[in-house]
Amino acid sequence: MYDDSPLSGASENPWQQLRNLTPARIALGRAGTSMPTRAQLDFQFAHAQARDAVHLPFDHAALAAGLAHQHRQSLLLHSAAKDRDTYLQRPDLGRRLSHESAELLGQHRENNPDGYDLAIVIADGLSALAVHRNALPMVAHIEEQAAAEGWSVAPVALVSQGRVAVADEVAELLGARMVVILIGERPGLSSPDSLGLYFTYAPKVGLTDAYRNCISNVRQEGLSYAMASHRLLYLMREACRRQLSGVNLKDEAEVPLLAGGVQRENFLLG
Repeated sequence: MYDDSPLSGASENPWQQLRNLTPARIALGRAGTSMPTRAQLDFQFAHAQARDAVHLPFDHAALAAGLAHQHRQSLLLHSAAKDRDTYLQRPDLGRRLSHESAELLGQHRENNPDGYDLAIVIADGLSALAVHRNALPMVAHIEEQAAAEGWSVAPVALVSQGRVAVADEVAELLGARMVVILIGERPGLSSPDSLGLYFTYAPKVGLTDAYRNCISNVRQEGLSYAMASHRLLYLMREACRRQLSGVNLKDEAEVPLLAGGVQRENFLLG
């Protein structure tokens, strides 16, 4: 048992009240010249959670079942990285599809020669936990908005051992003019379940990150699904209008406020 109260030898931290406002590791206090026992154990626990998130197997079967329950089709794919160890050591292989998966998409395109307006890809990335917790509700928001815009949507592609750029190959093979990939971000020590959204207009193999727009930290304790889909819709509409994405397409979406439905522009760009 341990006790980190001031009476146990840990010095009281006047910033302690700030910890009620953020999960960041601030105002940890100290015991002499060392960190208090509770803070040290919390750090070790968070580090273990991050490691577990990286190595957690991608449950694509459960995601496919969840999508089917929502009346959405899916395609089970795999990157060129045959296993998790290869994926972590060879990032380049995670950016390309396996030969079998590429052939599967080629066969699908033969039956759908007109292609699609939007392709949605889900990949485990560096946190399958983030995908398991957040992908299905995020897909529901995206497809609802795509339907309102009248955009055709390809079956959801589930890519095991995938990295961000694999979405470009998926979309190119499907003949999609836009693609968004929902992928597990590198776990932080307070956010092992953070989902990232990467959007590309006119996707094709070989594009760099300069051609993509990123919306990060999508999770219950971070950016909400509704706000993430609101920002994504803005990017997709502007991409269609200007026929570009990436560094030349800034996120200037108006952010709905809670009071009275009033809106303001992104304060970072004001």
